[in-house]
Amino acid sequence: MALLAEAGIPVVGENRAQDLEAKHARFGDAFRWHFIGHLQSRKAPVVSRLCELCHSLSSESAAAKLTIPALVEVNLSGEPTKSGVSPEDLPRLLELYDDVRGLMTMPPATDDPEASRPWFARLRELAHAHGLRELSMGTSQDYRVAAEEGATFVRVGAVLWRE
Repeated sequence: MALLAEAGIPVVGENRAQDLEAKHARFGDAFRWHFIGHLQSRKAPVVSRLCELCHSLSSESAAAKLTIPALVEVNLSGEPTKSGVSPEDLPRLLELYDDVRGLMTMPPATDDPEASRPWFARLRELAHAHGLRELSMGTSQDYRVAAEEGATFVRVGAVLWRE
């Protein structure tokens, strides 16, 4: 984290609320903070207090407790191990939360970045259909494809630490 601050990285994401609290206590205003992990409703107050944006709103209970702008996580692949609302349930969550800025997705794991393209294109189409401008998609292995498909946020981490 200190290296990121020294390099002038302005925004960091954290995927666990307890880690967010610990890192924020140490690095505080060195960054603008985003929450990128699964948002549990009991953790929403912590995320609201420390972050400027949540990338993973996916439940009514979390929506009731979150007080910052959010991206709705959409489980496009229908994988039971992934969080997110189904595309069919997206309109309902959009009705419940009045500060949704965009959408987020995690495609199925793959070694081929091109295999993520259809999922990213589908998320872009959903965002456009609902008048949303932000797209959080892509990780270290497929961020280039995500950017080509319109990502406004990519979640890179591992690529920063490779030698």
